Amino acid sequence: MHQAPAPPKAVRRQHDREIVSLAVPAFGALVAEPLFLLADSAIVGHLGTPQLAGLAIASTLLSTAVSVFVFLAYATTAAVARRVGAGDLPSAIRQGVDGIWLALLLGAGVVALTLPTAPWLVELFGASDTATPYAITYLRISILGIPAMLVVLAATGVLRGLQDTRTPLYVAIAGFAANGALNVGLVYGAGLGIAGSAWGTVIAQFGMAAAYLFVVVRGARRHGASLRPDAAGIRACAQAGAPLLVRTLSLRAVLMIATAVAARLGDADVAAHQIILSLWSLMAFALDAIAIAGQAIIGRYLGADDAEGARQVCRRMVQWGVLSGVVLGLLLIVTRPLFIPLFTSDPAVQDTLLPALLVVALSQPVSGVVFVLDGVLMGAGDGPYLAWAMLLTLAVFAPVALLIPTLGGGLTALWGAMTLMMTVRLVTLWLRARSGRWIVTGASR
Repeated sequence: MHQAPAPPKAVRRQHDREIVSLAVPAFGALVAEPLFLLADSAIVGHLGTPQLAGLAIASTLLSTAVSVFVFLAYATTAAVARRVGAGDLPSAIRQGVDGIWLALLLGAGVVALTLPTAPWLVELFGASDTATPYAITYLRISILGIPAMLVVLAATGVLRGLQDTRTPLYVAIAGFAANGALNVGLVYGAGLGIAGSAWGTVIAQFGMAAAYLFVVVRGARRHGASLRPDAAGIRACAQAGAPLLVRTLSLRAVLMIATAVAARLGDADVAAHQIILSLWSLMAFALDAIAIAGQAIIGRYLGADDAEGARQVCRRMVQWGVLSGVVLGLLLIVTRPLFIPLFTSDPAVQDTLLPALLVVALSQPVSGVVFVLDGVLMGAGDGPYLAWAMLLTLAVFAPVALLIPTLGGGLTALWGAMTLMMTVRLVTLWLRARSGRWIVTGASR
């Protein structure tokens, strides 16, 4: 990062207040997806190990289908925040509306492509014969909720850019509560098994999308922003998000490779991997809450032509990222006897889980800095660099991970490879942050 004298304590306190006021509510909204998955894992895990292994495969595919379009949230946050900093609220909201229309189009396309190819996708992961039917069932049902999930991403980006992270928090709380109740009722009450878990999540996601649309439409009418689809605006949103799409596809490829390797290690390993991946995702979103605050704040500073303010916020967020990573790692170690029995009672899965969890816990400070800097560069609209950096990371990780089964490594070795992946990301992002080349001011980059 740009080396400058540390800001006075009063300025640091101001940044802390801004970060906390946005990050704390953002955390609640960010963890909605992993909490949905944690609830599904806990409920499905008690149906049996094959069911949990099937959920591991299907949920990875589903998360990939949704997360490749995370630019709908992140790019929209940055673009809207810049226009807020420049004082143009109608243009800011219009930018978000274009993103929502793009989300609907992309969601329909994903459903059309995934429904007929579900069995082939599950087979691609090398799932066992016992896990495969459960994976196909969960995937075919849950894929129907993708349009709603993408609308949630885009609308969340609009509100974050407007410096509002409280509304997404309220929607997330309601969605998580509905998801949990529906899952329990449909899986056990209605006896639908893993299909009930999928239907519960789909219903909850559509409810969340409806709530977000209500808020965005009300804001658009208040500020005179058009709600009609605009081909040029939708195309511009897609073009702006293309580098972030490459970045996210590379990251999802890492996670898919990790799950595919775990699947080839056996049902106990992939079931344990599913639990760790759920927890890792939860902690990643917790760390990303700071980055979300940074996206909104940095976008606003850059839109208002305040480069030094953006630098100071970046430095402060890195400090928050390190501290948060240390705290999360300690919590994971201390609370593991409490949460492991919630997910599985299978001794083989528990024994496989413990050493890999320790690796994950020790890597959290690195993750803290990575997620913060990732968010900073997204907030600055530095998508092309993020794309190239993640492609490099994938090139390092893939051969290491794929060699693990051949060399006789287990789940702990796989999560050691994941730690290597995060370390490569740390180096690439830190070098960019230090260079200062990400700082471009104005209402648009």
